Amino acid sequence: MDKREQLVVSAFELFYREGVHAVGINRVLSESGVAKKTLYHHFAGKEELVAATVLYRHQYYMAWLGEHLARAAPGRMALQAMFSALDAWFNLNDPAMPVFHGCYFINVSAEFGAQGHPLHRQCAAHKTELKALIGQHLALFIADADRVGYLQEAIALLQEGAIVQAHVTGDSDAAAKAWQVVEQLLPEF
Repeated sequence: MDKREQLVVSAFELFYREGVHAVGINRVLSESGVAKKTLYHHFAGKEELVAATVLYRHQYYMAWLGEHLARAAPGRMALQAMFSALDAWFNLNDPAMPVFHGCYFINVSAEFGAQGHPLHRQCAAHKTELKALIGQHLALFIADADRVGYLQEAIALLQEGAIVQAHVTGDSDAAAKAWQVVEQLLPEF
């Protein structure tokens, strides 16, 4: 792992566990073992480092989710795999994911709450990509574009709600409960 990646991974782990504003640059440097000069060689400041952690998490999360979806048939089964992956993560049954501390994108966007802020927009782009993925799988077994759009929104909301419910209330069954609702919305085979 090169120094830049070392900084990004260490910063992500700290920011995800404790929050972006709660962790100072000196703590990131201490945890990563990287010199301050090296940090500022790669990043103009903390927000640029945070943006790199959001990109890192996006790429990691999408690859992780892609692996889960690849094990299922495209369409309905892939959607179920998406909720099963969340369930495994919430219940600490997936060694590929860190201990669950909520959604990094929700957490960061809350800390940078103005919708026009670049970090907030970066987090929103992740959510948009996930919603598009849901729509792609729905379109494989539902022909009506309006119905796909409606279900895409509903499933995205249920997915996000499960993440928030698991984090805020500690309901480790939130993904399984959300999937039960999704099943009621989807057409029969």
